[in-house]
Amino acid sequence: MKTKLTSTDDTKMIPPTPQLPADQPLAGAAAPGYYLYEDSGWRFLPQGEVIEEKECCIYVNGEELLSMAATPVQLDALALGFLMNEGIVKQPAEVVELAIKGDGTCVDVWLDHPVVLPTRKVLTSGCTGGVTFNELAAKLDPMESQVVTTLDELQEALRALYAAGHLYGITRGVHTSILWRDGAVLASGEDVGRHNTLDKLRGQCLQQGIDTHDSLLLSTGRISSEMLSKGVRMGCPIIASRTSATSMSVELARRWNVTLVGYFRGNVQNNRLGQTRFYSHPERILHEGLGTQQ
Repeated sequence: MKTKLTSTDDTKMIPPTPQLPADQPLAGAAAPGYYLYEDSGWRFLPQGEVIEEKECCIYVNGEELLSMAATPVQLDALALGFLMNEGIVKQPAEVVELAIKGDGTCVDVWLDHPVVLPTRKVLTSGCTGGVTFNELAAKLDPMESQVVTTLDELQEALRALYAAGHLYGITRGVHTSILWRDGAVLASGEDVGRHNTLDKLRGQCLQQGIDTHDSLLLSTGRISSEMLSKGVRMGCPIIASRTSATSMSVELARRWNVTLVGYFRGNVQNNRLGQTRFYSHPERILHEGLGTQQ
């Protein structure tokens, strides 16, 4: 039985799937090709790329720590950032060897000391089933940062977030996060998993000797308690997302003295902020009408 699609002007048959090309796609993207339906009918795009998702693993001292769904780029930074964010490694100097092995999806990490790996794995609210070893309501000290910013600078950082989405411009369906300070991007990361982008940010900064404290964190992904916790561990007093925040992240942001911003979109062409939500501590945003702590 043939499947039909009815358009406004005609009934057109979905064509059979052709032989897919073997061209090498951009790193982090896969090119299985796809059909695009427009008013003129069906068109096959052999280089139509989608975000790459593979099962990636991290080994520590020869023992498997975890497997996760991830985009197989910047995996060295992902592994290093994950180990730091989860408290398994306290200082980068503890890592004596870090290598990507196998088919490019396995990171082998050796430390200068033995370590007892966590055995209790808590599934988070991440769409890709991210894993953390901390309690979801982990206790962290409130931020003491004196950093403030303006709506204009937030708009500039938002434009930088969009510009950093190289894979997004090709594939869609991928998250992007950046660290921003003093009018510049410190690091950027893209991944199918929003949690992974933050680990990549911290890993990059550790590799390059960049201090992440007092930087702004912007992400395209939803801010859950785990996302907020990773941002606080990096010392980010202002965390903004183009989408929503969860109730627990809002409660924790208020307790940890973090300025949490949601639905941060606006129009980067005409510099309009749109209906942005400031869930906690808006006093860090210098603008008339803001400044009353929530």
